[in-house]
Amino acid sequence: MKIISNDKLIKRNAKIGQILNIVSLLILGAGMYITFKRPDQFSLSLTALLLGFLLSQIGIYYTNRWGRVPRPDQVLSQALKGLDNKYALYHFTTPASHLLVGPAGVWVLIPKNQKGKIVYEKNRWRQKGGGLFAGYLKLFAQDSLGRPDLEISSETDAIKKYLENLLSENDIPEIKAAVVLTHPDSIVEADNAPSTTIHVQKLKDFIRKTAKTKPISQELVKTIMDALPH
Repeated sequence: MKIISNDKLIKRNAKIGQILNIVSLLILGAGMYITFKRPDQFSLSLTALLLGFLLSQIGIYYTNRWGRVPRPDQVLSQALKGLDNKYALYHFTTPASHLLVGPAGVWVLIPKNQKGKIVYEKNRWRQKGGGLFAGYLKLFAQDSLGRPDLEISSETDAIKKYLENLLSENDIPEIKAAVVLTHPDSIVEADNAPSTTIHVQKLKDFIRKTAKTKPISQELVKTIMDALPH
């Protein structure tokens, strides 16, 4: 399998995350200092605390996506290792953060690192269980499941428009999507979800099975790969 990654973007954003985390701690520290040492400067301390918290949230977002080891792209690459060179995996080089192209079709992959049970009910993906620490992460560390439906819609639409500018109308394939749970302790019970929802350990077998049951032609795969970044 070919892996095409925007390493420059990954390194830059990981660095941004580190800087924001440090700056946010300094600002939060300054806010706490003002709170206790200069109680008359309440508005200043409140501004510092709010700014520090905002920067910390942005820093956590960048760190989770580009600075954490293993990163989501590394987990996906490792999980799909062993697919032959008829496949290509694109990280941060197309409008979709993670895009797999091959005989199984064109797949937008949405990695999620949540533990506990992942279900689909009341038209939403939901996380159940995971313990008190998981609850803390959901509140303060941006580690919630979020809205995979919105991510899928946004990224699949973006990829379709992107390919429409690169390929002829007859060469535009169906854009599929999969929510991929990457946490070792996540349990997936979402067979009723509108998009494939699967644990990362089962992803490679699922892709191989799809290539056997619902393949696209190798000629079309090559056409798509030639149009995408190399």
